[in-house]
Amino acid sequence: MINVGIVGFGLSGRYLQAPFFLTNPQYNLVKIVTSRELPPHIFVDTLRVDSIDDLLADKSIDLISICSPGSTHFDYAVRALEAGKHVMVEKPVTARPAEAETLFELARKKGKVLNVFQNRRYDSDFQTVKKVIESGILGEILSYEAHFDRYKPVLNAKAWKEAPDATTGILYDLGAHLVDQAICLFGKPACISGETFTQRANSAIDDAFQLYMDFGKVKVTLKSGLLVKDPGPKYVVHGTLGSYTKCGMDVQEDHLVSGLYPVQPGFGQEPASDNGRIRTLTHGLEIQGTVETLPGNWARLFDDLAEAIRSGKEPEIQPWQIVEQIRILDAVKSAGKI
Repeated sequence: MINVGIVGFGLSGRYLQAPFFLTNPQYNLVKIVTSRELPPHIFVDTLRVDSIDDLLADKSIDLISICSPGSTHFDYAVRALEAGKHVMVEKPVTARPAEAETLFELARKKGKVLNVFQNRRYDSDFQTVKKVIESGILGEILSYEAHFDRYKPVLNAKAWKEAPDATTGILYDLGAHLVDQAICLFGKPACISGETFTQRANSAIDDAFQLYMDFGKVKVTLKSGLLVKDPGPKYVVHGTLGSYTKCGMDVQEDHLVSGLYPVQPGFGQEPASDNGRIRTLTHGLEIQGTVETLPGNWARLFDDLAEAIRSGKEPEIQPWQIVEQIRILDAVKSAGKI
């Protein structure tokens, strides 16, 4: 088994990652760095520790998952790799592309796996839109639009999330997912442009953005905001033969926070009412209908990470994709518009 230590016990460490480490037989969750007590009925064999130094000094720990604030990611990842640990880092991996390149080069030199928790590559909605695109049923793709909207007018109770920092703000938070998905689908864009906005009262960080990516024939629009009371479609894709529109959102986070585990029946399955709509032309026939949404499967990320650690296989989330993502986010946040 791969012995794991987690740094941080917030949303990501407590709900989005720990349940997968606890239920996947390839992992043994040994320690968690947190100031809070661990629920003993859930973390039966897991110890609470006070500092990442405890994980670094523990020779039995193979993998450190960094779920602390973004400002700590680079330093903690460097220290973990130097200590001979495999590392998974919550997104964004870091603020600057040069830092991301440094981390992946250090991992290569140390012969260790460095993976980034881009869990929303394995969302139900994205996996479905990816399959629709790859099936060819829409013909040649012309435009792709993705939204990650929420309605949260009140500032976050976690002060660090609202403090101006290179990695705080919605662009690095939710934008990291949307940009990663676009790169996963279409590769490196020929050019990009984007703007960030601050819309909530008393906010000191960006809480909305619009980002445009040009992949030649494919034009991509990515949008996100925290003052969207009535969100429209999550994805809209147009091709030479047809269109696909998907409303609703992956439910894995909601399931995990409510206490449902990845191995339980119904986990990650969206309601049928959120199935995407398709209208296309095939073999001379006009077709309209719905596409059943695939189950969300964040567990695939953990299986892929385990295989990379054991066999040396390159993870599905490739280093160049992460570096390209950070390059785009950094350019937009630094310049506002490029």
